[in-house]
Amino acid sequence: MTVLELIESAAQQLTNAAVAFGHGTSNAFDEAAWLVLWQLGLPLDDLDSVQDQPVTPEQQGQVSALIIKRIETRKPAAYLTQEAWLQGVPFFVDERAIVPRSFIAELLVSGAIDPWLSEATQRVLDLCTGNGSLAVLAAMAYPDVTVDGADLSADALEVARVNVAKHGLQGRITLLPSDGLASVRGPYDLILCNPPYVNAQSMSALPAEYQAEPTLALAGGADGMDFIRNLLRDAPAHMSPQAVLVLEIGNERDNFEAAFPTLEVVWLETSAGEDQVLLITRDALTPLIS
Repeated sequence: MTVLELIESAAQQLTNAAVAFGHGTSNAFDEAAWLVLWQLGLPLDDLDSVQDQPVTPEQQGQVSALIIKRIETRKPAAYLTQEAWLQGVPFFVDERAIVPRSFIAELLVSGAIDPWLSEATQRVLDLCTGNGSLAVLAAMAYPDVTVDGADLSADALEVARVNVAKHGLQGRITLLPSDGLASVRGPYDLILCNPPYVNAQSMSALPAEYQAEPTLALAGGADGMDFIRNLLRDAPAHMSPQAVLVLEIGNERDNFEAAFPTLEVVWLETSAGEDQVLLITRDALTPLIS
């Protein structure tokens, strides 16, 4: 059996078991390729060069055990491999933090936020930092800034510390325990936030793979806006005059616009469309606190 044949067999198993995707892959073949290549110690981004490589019976058994574990536990693949990739950058992750998949990562790498920034952009906050991936990507994208990564979860911050050290950014990233903005330092020139925003109805229908993640990182109350209401109310006091807030809301645009009908925002285009991530200036937020 070759690597490709093993992947195809594993993909069929995942399909038959009706596992859910969305934690780094969107389909059975890609998920199977990830797990097979990881288990065999092969490059995750170069299937073509190894697809015809033979796989020993022992290796087949190891892969089979991993696929069965994926199916039986319904844990995201990233929790089984303890590794997730975001914009080509590897991150450690385990059950203490949500699997990183924020579309804000795309915007940092592509420079889509840059028109709202300047040389005065020196201090960045990654609020709800989770495993620290956006804090790390922001530090990589903007070599002259310092970044605070804040989270209510002490467990998540422990995972974030691993990733800050993994990428050698201890000198530029500070991790802070904070309930929302309560204990951050500010003022910040750029705030990034991928908060808990899943509405209650959607939470009740989540597949098991999502239920394996910390509820604290997902659940946003009845309409998904509980955390965001507090954030938008409190943010101006922690922002410099020209600062902007980049906020991810997933599939909650209707609920967001119902909650903030007069708020002027800029919707940013991502690979998932123009309704997942928005940008708000400090000036636009000021009326919310007046």
